[in-house]
Amino acid sequence: MSGYKPPGTEPATMTDGTERVWLVEREYSDKGLLTLVYATPDGERYMQSNRSSNMLQGSGVTAAKEATADQLQPVDDSDLRERYADEAARVAENNDPDDEI
Repeated sequence: MSGYKPPGTEPATMTDGTERVWLVEREYSDKGLLTLVYATPDGERYMQSNRSSNMLQGSGVTAAKEATADQLQPVDDSDLRERYADEAARVAENNDPDDEI
């Protein structure tokens, strides 16, 4: 499905120099850490953060975030890029950016 971009998933460059990224992966560790990965709609770049389970009790995980260029890393693997793009499209289609998921 490479190249297909559902409505609303095109890169959303904001006026303040940020870009919308969508939640594409979350992983829980046995040490109580949650790793969140947000990616651009094309799957080309991603942002990763780690949270403790204690940090989640006041602020939920949202479907999308705004990221600056310096917060984003390139996705080097083509299969991973495609998976991130597919998942970003799915999340964007089913959620508003501020939805907690």
